[in-house]
Amino acid sequence: MNASDVFWPAPAKLNLMLRVIGRRPDGYHELQTVFQFLQKSDRIRYRTRTDGRISCLPPIPGVNDEYNLAIMAARLLQRHSGCTMGVDIQIEKTLPMGGGLGGGSSNAATTLVVLNRLWHLDIPLGNLAEMGLQLGADVPIFVHGKAAWAEGVGEKLQFFTPPEPWYLVLSPGCHVSTAEIFCDSQLTRDAEAITIRDFSAGQTANTCQNLVASRHPEVSRALSWLNQFAEGRLTGTGACVFAEFDSRQQAEDVLGQLPADMTGFVSRGLNRSPLHIELQKFNGAWPSG
Repeated sequence: MNASDVFWPAPAKLNLMLRVIGRRPDGYHELQTVFQFLQKSDRIRYRTRTDGRISCLPPIPGVNDEYNLAIMAARLLQRHSGCTMGVDIQIEKTLPMGGGLGGGSSNAATTLVVLNRLWHLDIPLGNLAEMGLQLGADVPIFVHGKAAWAEGVGEKLQFFTPPEPWYLVLSPGCHVSTAEIFCDSQLTRDAEAITIRDFSAGQTANTCQNLVASRHPEVSRALSWLNQFAEGRLTGTGACVFAEFDSRQQAEDVLGQLPADMTGFVSRGLNRSPLHIELQKFNGAWPSG
């Protein structure tokens, strides 16, 4: 198999809980959250080059290369390692942008992890995660590829294995600015810190949810609709909302009742990233370049 033929998954994530427990002197917020992956993924193919050039072919509509996190990740890895190789990156987007599913961060992490192999750099995963933090607080969790309890700005990770239910995820069709939510004077910034045991016992609140719903009627409507069937919850700062179900069939049955002007999908929650599951399949027999 040739490496240029492989489409690598860049999976979505859910924040199963999110608490803003303080604000740091540098303006960033202290958080507690739980990350879990979804089967739903963008797909990315990499074709290495010898001339050092990095490009996205074809370009993602509405996303300039200067703001494309996959391109930014490749350039960062190139600078950090001194590598003279380049790459053409092809991204098949299925995850909504600005939806709180981590699509851009996941694209960046998949790029760091896969190019580390394709460029034969052998940089340890922990170092790649530290590098990825320069691109966004969610990048390290995708690099490590394990479900985790997270603190700090989301970079202090404690891996654990929550249940893996089926989720119905709705995309309300609006874009929620994380920066605007975290700058909003109405944001609760002093939520009580909890423990993994508290989360496992059912404390799954997102302290951004009420604020986001009040600012975005589409999010409020999606939550209200979900609440007819199961508890609707916001992931991250949104806009996507989700509910969990015991079986795929239950989630699919609810999806089948979705109003025509809403969009959604069903996906299994995973404690191991689809990217790392795919990488393991090769068991050292890495596809040729």
